Amino acid sequence: MLKSQSAKTKKNSKSGRKAVFLDRDGTIIKQVELMHSVEELHLLPGAARAINALNKLGFLVVIVTNQPVVARGIIGPKEVDQIHAVLIERLNGKGAKIDGVYFCPHHPEATMPEYRLRCRCRKPEPGMILKGLKKLNINPKKSFMIGDALIDVVSGKKAGVKTILVKTGPGHARLDEKYKDIKPDFTVKNLMQAVKEITNSI
Repeated sequence: MLKSQSAKTKKNSKSGRKAVFLDRDGTIIKQVELMHSVEELHLLPGAARAINALNKLGFLVVIVTNQPVVARGIIGPKEVDQIHAVLIERLNGKGAKIDGVYFCPHHPEATMPEYRLRCRCRKPEPGMILKGLKKLNINPKKSFMIGDALIDVVSGKKAGVKTILVKTGPGHARLDEKYKDIKPDFTVKNLMQAVKEITNSI
């Protein structure tokens, strides 16, 4: 049984805004192993339309993504920010608004010493979601985490939000014995189907 850490955001429990936290690779964009350049950035079909639908439903949309490319010294945080700036611009061009982006550069076996640690932000830990909940005054009980991997589900459950697993990336097929009993609230084909489940639940 996972213990939710949403007590840290207790002040949001009766108020606050609603949000959808989105994994990046395999959920919004095509999965590329250790993506490190804008040239590798390709939106998944329907992703922008789904985010636009969430915008219209009144949800903040926040990206939360592990970025081991930084821990391995392949690119630095500034380059990750540049990739995200292009991603946001492309989505904006299709009428889809992103309200925040958080990424974790850490890894317990990082090549770069400054990023070699067991942090509270790297999924399956909930740190990025918890930070978004606090900074953006988000009510976890009104909010969702969507991703293509079980670590996204675990992270969301630890943060006290509802969870949706999408099958658009390779992560959904990876089994992890540590979390074999963890189930998402919903499992769907793609991000647009996730939006339909959210719409039906509000």
